[in-house]
Amino acid sequence: MSKPPHPSPVEPVSPPRPQSLTDLFSSFTWLALQGFGGVLAVVQRELVERKRWLTQEEFIEDWAVAQIMPGPNVVNLSLMIGGRWFGLPGALAALAGLLALPLVLVLGLAVLHDRFADSPQVAGALRGMAAVSAGLIGAAGLKLAVALKRSPLPMSWCVAIAALGFVLVALLKCPLLYVLAGLGGLGCILTWRRLKA
Repeated sequence: MSKPPHPSPVEPVSPPRPQSLTDLFSSFTWLALQGFGGVLAVVQRELVERKRWLTQEEFIEDWAVAQIMPGPNVVNLSLMIGGRWFGLPGALAALAGLLALPLVLVLGLAVLHDRFADSPQVAGALRGMAAVSAGLIGAAGLKLAVALKRSPLPMSWCVAIAALGFVLVALLKCPLLYVLAGLGGLGCILTWRRLKA
């Protein structure tokens, strides 16, 4: 009786990634065109759920770094993601995709707004868009909260820090920089102590 053939080793499946600088540019252009007013929800859906370039945990970590760096969060994130896979050319391609076409659209919309700013219909449409943007940001926050289950901090501590941040920024009007530095620093120290224990 002959021996069964040895099974061939299974090749590890590499996670999805941008295929080229053009793919990076077009992906960030599409992301930017969807992200008027509330980019967090769009960025999370595109990069984590649709493209799968990042896991939920990687996205939260990168987004946290992007928030504490100077400049717009999504610009910082595009530079980080482009640079991760293609170095400086990738960072520049992602940034160009994020800014080029939206810049042209914003300039065109500015011209239209200048002509029709006094129209009650335009004012109502802008108020409606603001409400939709707030809803998108809230939905993205709830999706990202699922990743807190794997945090070293107990869920009750995470919720308390988030609630305190909301109270300080939304109700007491404390400067965001101080709140991020204070509560972010507190979260880092508590996490470090839990990991060290």
